[in-house]
Amino acid sequence: MAGIKPWNVELENMPHFMKSMERINAWYEGEVVDRAPIRFSQHNADFNSKEYNKTWLTLKDRWMDVEFVVNDYVRRLGKKSLLAETFPVFFPNLGPNWYVGCFGAPIKWGEVTSWAEDPVIGDYDEDMSRVSFDRDGELYRKIDEFTDYALSVCKGKFIVGYTDYHPGIDAAVALRGTQNILMDLIDQPERVEELIAICEKPFFEVYDYFDAKLKAEGQPSATWMTVPSFGKQFIPSADFSAMISTADFDRLIYPVLEKECKYFTHNIFHIDGKYVKNHTGSILSLPNVHAIQWVQGVGNDEPIMQWVPYLKSILQAGKSIIIDLKKSELESFINAFDKPDGIMLCIASDDTEEQKAIIKRVERW
Repeated sequence: MAGIKPWNVELENMPHFMKSMERINAWYEGEVVDRAPIRFSQHNADFNSKEYNKTWLTLKDRWMDVEFVVNDYVRRLGKKSLLAETFPVFFPNLGPNWYVGCFGAPIKWGEVTSWAEDPVIGDYDEDMSRVSFDRDGELYRKIDEFTDYALSVCKGKFIVGYTDYHPGIDAAVALRGTQNILMDLIDQPERVEELIAICEKPFFEVYDYFDAKLKAEGQPSATWMTVPSFGKQFIPSADFSAMISTADFDRLIYPVLEKECKYFTHNIFHIDGKYVKNHTGSILSLPNVHAIQWVQGVGNDEPIMQWVPYLKSILQAGKSIIIDLKKSELESFINAFDKPDGIMLCIASDDTEEQKAIIKRVERW
């Protein structure tokens, strides 16, 4: 973290925040202070269905209810002390396709997520010239409103993060449609490159707008992954790459990811499953990627122990890892690694005594 000066952040339910950030900063560099960082929540735990004491006419109305959503987060956060590296992060969220929604993609609102419902680019010549990022539109203004309101009530309680950005290839796929893009890669790959460039163009300016707003209020960088940074943090990803060859990845996607990764202080690359894993070699060669989030999947992709050789190869390449681990897997996982350097564990547990026992076990690693 050379050149980045941390500042003091005080949170009433996490008085050890600065010590936890020491562990995170060491983890970014593949090192360990006193133990491996631990987050006591599972990947995507915030996206589980919840019961609400309020009703809305439509699901969209619920998603857009700024004061309710933020205050509901504050209510659920409560006064309970947060142990280890379980950072309290509220990130303004209108779903993973918010970014393409600002390009005009119609959004379908579900119970726990939202998505771009229909492609907006049929014919490249007719439609692509009309696609532009709308900072005056409802979706952009709503994330701005979420951010401002959360900042107004967060002091001493929680961190306000960024919304979920998916520029580049995943944005292009949402605008054009998966099947169409796959055919385009055969018939007219140059048009796909044009579309990716359009999707990527406003990204850094949009990020910096919200980054400046958050930093002005003393907020570190944080995302849906809830792993903060005192610099600029991003979660690069390319889920669509699960469907394409390594040659297409290197030609089409790698240059965009390279530009993104160079821009940010800390990058945690989100590898979503065994098919995106096919591009691990290229991903590991990206500049400024500090860590890999490995999302193993379910069913035959469990348990985690089958992926230990893969995880070791990432560590050997000089990258840290963040993984979900079941409580029953903890002992076997620890025994499979000589040392905890560069490893962050996400373990679902809401029992304080159980969390303390897990911390003690990890301290002996």
